[in-house]
Amino acid sequence: MTATLEAPTVHTGPKAAGQRRKKTNWLSKGFRGSAAILLFLAVWEFAPRFVLDEGTKTFLPPLSEDLVALWELILNGQLADHLLASLGRSAAGFVIAVAVSVPLGLLIAWYRPLAEFLNPLLELARNTAALALLPVFTLLLGIGEVSKIALIGYACVWPVLLNTIAGVNTVDPLLVKAARSLGLSNPSLFRKVILPSAVPTIFTGIRMAAAYSILILIAAEMVGAKAGLGYLINNSQVNFQIQQMYAAIITVSVLGLAINAGFVALERRFSTWRVKEKA
Repeated sequence: MTATLEAPTVHTGPKAAGQRRKKTNWLSKGFRGSAAILLFLAVWEFAPRFVLDEGTKTFLPPLSEDLVALWELILNGQLADHLLASLGRSAAGFVIAVAVSVPLGLLIAWYRPLAEFLNPLLELARNTAALALLPVFTLLLGIGEVSKIALIGYACVWPVLLNTIAGVNTVDPLLVKAARSLGLSNPSLFRKVILPSAVPTIFTGIRMAAAYSILILIAAEMVGAKAGLGYLINNSQVNFQIQQMYAAIITVSVLGLAINAGFVALERRFSTWRVKEKA
């Protein structure tokens, strides 16, 4: 007798169907999330070519021309030089602001008499636009690096400081009472209950400060700078290099998105204890 070997039967059951459905949902979600951006880019490309007149097209060139200018800036090394200059200033001001604001915010939120004493000053200072103080920083610190870093630090202090205070103040009182009933000392209570509960709110402030550091930086670099993305935008506009100006603006937008995505990932890393909400 000879045995006949049969080909194995491939079962496409619920598991395979679930995988296909999951992939389809992922693609659908990705398309919905990027549809508005794709539409905006399409309008940017085709409106100057087929809708706008030649005079307007001069000041709003198609996206493809701006991307060509961006590629040229990358190839000749100019973009890297300006980007490094901007990142150095932005990072310095941002790090100083976070290093000062988080401990100060925790201290203010923990000691209520200190909060009541400083609250009027904080309200006054946070409602003063940072860019309104640009001439003051320039007069006091000059037009060099110090004034730009100080201005960025000033702008970044407030979102981190205020969100740190809010994060500590909004900790669930039941958690605090339960921790005290277990005999935790004040330092242990602060380290194991207060600080972990406040981390998401603190990171919200840090993300806002990161965005502010880029926005304020661009404005600060338009005054007295010799390098940086803000200088590149302003210098390109003055010299009528419109495509190069838009290339620098695109770089700023991409940089802001990248920084925000990085801090979102960092927040998830430090908030792994939180229960994820179902979509």
